Amino acid sequence: DKGYICNKTMKAEFGALGILLHTPLRSNMKDDRSPEEVKALNNQRRLIETVIAQLTERFNAEKIRARDLWHLTVRISRKLLAHSINCCINQKYGNSLLQFERIFC
Repeated sequence: DKGYICNKTMKAEFGALGILLHTPLRSNMKDDRSPEEVKALNNQRRLIETVIAQLTERFNAEKIRARDLWHLTVRISRKLLAHSINCCINQKYGNSLLQFERIFC
């Protein structure tokens, strides 16, 4: 998110934990990364957002009702497993991995 730009203190705290956080920069900010690196990061981000949207819309992952941690973990695991199986089916039939519409038609 372009509205979330880390300050130096926060970057140092993340670095101490071994986390390197890449955020899109605003148009008036200088980017030290190469254009290829920025493109690769944007492609990864797009893929991650697509998967999250599929989990939210198709598998109703936002509304998981569970009373304890065990049931919450099992329900999330089932949704992730179903998503992974759909990706495997698409790969088997030569479709794009995230094109679930072709499976259900």
